[in-house]
Amino acid sequence: MGKTETKARSGTDVSRDLTPAQEVKTALADFMGDFNSFQTDISTKLQQQEERLTMLDRKTMTAARPALATAAETDAPHQKAFNAYLRSGDDDGLRGLELEGKALSSAVAGDGGYLLDPQTAETIKSTLASTASLRALASVVTVEATSFDVLIDHTDIGAGWATESDPVTETGTPQIDRITIPLHELSALPKASQRLLDDSAFDIEGWLASRIVDKFNRAEGAAFVNGDGLDKPKGFLTYPASADGTELWGELGYVATGADGGFDATNPADAIVDLVYALGARYRANGSFVMNSKTAGVVRKLKDADGRFLWSDGLAAGEPSRLMGYPVLVCEDMPDIAIGSSSIAFGDFASGYTIAERPDIRALRDPFSAKPHVLFYATKRVGGDVSDFKAIKLLKFAIS
Repeated sequence: MGKTETKARSGTDVSRDLTPAQEVKTALADFMGDFNSFQTDISTKLQQQEERLTMLDRKTMTAARPALATAAETDAPHQKAFNAYLRSGDDDGLRGLELEGKALSSAVAGDGGYLLDPQTAETIKSTLASTASLRALASVVTVEATSFDVLIDHTDIGAGWATESDPVTETGTPQIDRITIPLHELSALPKASQRLLDDSAFDIEGWLASRIVDKFNRAEGAAFVNGDGLDKPKGFLTYPASADGTELWGELGYVATGADGGFDATNPADAIVDLVYALGARYRANGSFVMNSKTAGVVRKLKDADGRFLWSDGLAAGEPSRLMGYPVLVCEDMPDIAIGSSSIAFGDFASGYTIAERPDIRALRDPFSAKPHVLFYATKRVGGDVSDFKAIKLLKFAIS
């Protein structure tokens, strides 16, 4: 036996001098020795690489990767299993897993491919234009029913002077009208692949939720101004308008600028002054202007007879600009200046317009109906309508 082993170590072929069991034992011992050497070499190289990366991080990296990206890397089962295999040779975690790079099921990058980059911006920048909503000025109520009723007393009660001896005569009784504001449903149904949700370094669900909320806000804001009332809120600009002093209940009063599609060439600021004082005193105390950016750019150039600008910017951060001392809401849903357009509104919108809504947005996550995609179904119930026609006046860009 000693001679046989000596010959084997020296490289002499002694397979015919060993029994089959001894050959297997010798081959296994050689294989384990080689494998241990390979494992030791791999571990040493990994340790050296980690030390280099640690030194590089300390010298050059000033900010950590996004938390979502780090979590996605370290928590992924295939990543843990692969690391365990490299470090210890344990392949139990690899069974049943597909070792593949991140890839989106869709070939269109805009549908999600951009999100699977190994190095991508931490936030998704939106190119959508934001706009202020009439919600900032209107009266907002939350309801649990399908509609909201506003009771309006727009007729006066009778009264008269009486003497000590004369009989008291019957006086007029005020009449009450009821305005019903039905709640309409806004809905959205975006979808994303399950693999994108699993592999993306971003919070896709949170991003979609914020986009849904943003879209709902813009959709309802447009309806509060221009909605036709069919399966959506009714906008205040969709009601008929009559010259100030001649309007009936159900109509809005307007003041004309004196020129088609613009202000009067001689006294352009007079129309703004007339608009303010066309509104009753009880409403004027809480009055606000509403116009879009283009109109605001024209109005802020107007001056009074003494050469002073009618427009003034807010004195502190967050304060609205003011026109003749009244706050201005820049709402992009208002129309541009054109012939016959009602591009500026002034009024007490807390009295003049009421928004009724359910208190929350309902969301349903459906991973079953469109496999391998996940559907996100979101709904919101909201309604809006004019609740006091005397509280809002319009500036019409027309001769009369």
